Amino acid sequence: MLVDAVTDLNAIALELESEVRQQELSYAEIRPTQALDPSTLGPYSTRTYCLHQIDLQPDLDTLFNNCHGDSTRSKVRRAQREGLIYEEGRSPLMINSFYGLLLLTRRRHLLPPQPKKWFQNLIDCFGEALKIRVAFKNKLPIAAILTLRYKGTLVYKYGCSDAQFHPLGGMHLLLWTSIQEAKRDGLCTFDLGRSEFKHLGLMTFKDHWHAKRTPITYIRLLTSVRSKGAFQPVDSDWRERAVKRVLPYLPDCILRSAGGLAYKHMG
Repeated sequence: MLVDAVTDLNAIALELESEVRQQELSYAEIRPTQALDPSTLGPYSTRTYCLHQIDLQPDLDTLFNNCHGDSTRSKVRRAQREGLIYEEGRSPLMINSFYGLLLLTRRRHLLPPQPKKWFQNLIDCFGEALKIRVAFKNKLPIAAILTLRYKGTLVYKYGCSDAQFHPLGGMHLLLWTSIQEAKRDGLCTFDLGRSEFKHLGLMTFKDHWHAKRTPITYIRLLTSVRSKGAFQPVDSDWRERAVKRVLPYLPDCILRSAGGLAYKHMG
C-alpha cells in the first residue's frame, strides 16, 4: 500500500499494531518513505537502508551529462554501438527471458530466486503499470529489469543479467531507456530502489546515475521486544550462511524449488 499523508501513515501503523497483538502475529512490517514517529507505538524493531532517486526535472541532455562519464555514459554508448536490441512487455517471452537471467543473478549473489509465479502475479496485479525490459545480443537475452509506475514515479524494482556480457552495457541501456521514457511521459522521479549500506558497489553504481541518497527506515511492529520477528543483525543467521555455501552447486530445477520454499517463509 502506498500512502501520501503522514497522518494516514501513523493511523495505519497504529491499526497494524493492534492487528499484530490480536492475531498474535510475529510482526507486521511497514516501509515508509516519510518519517514516522514510533514513540506512539508499542514494541518495534527497525532497519535502515539507503534509497536512491533521480530527479527528472532537468532536460534529457542534463540528465545524461550528470551521469558518470566512464561508468555510465560510456556504457550506454557501448550498448548502442554493439547493436543491442531493446524489447519490453509482459509476454511469456519477456517473462522467460527475465526469469532465466534472474536464476543466473541470484545464483551469483548466493540467494534463492523468487518463484516465477511471483512475477506472473505481479503482472496480473499491476497490469500496464508493470513492464519487463530486456536487452538482447544476437537474440540472446543478456540483461533485464522490471519496472513499476505509480503516479509521478517510475520504479526500478528488479534487475538481472548474464555476467559474461556485462562489458556490453545491457543494464545501462535498459536503465537509460527507462529514464528517457519516464521523462517523455512527464514523470517526476526515477526510483532506483534501496540498498543495504554494506553493498558499497551497488550504492556506487546508483551514485553514478546521479541519484540522490536518502535514508529509509523499515519498522516491524512486534508483540514483544523479544519477538522472533525482530530484524536480526546482518549476516547473523547461521542457516542463511549455510544455504549460501550450497546454492552455487544446485541445478536450476533444485534452485527454483529452493526459492519457492524459501519465499513462503522469508520476508
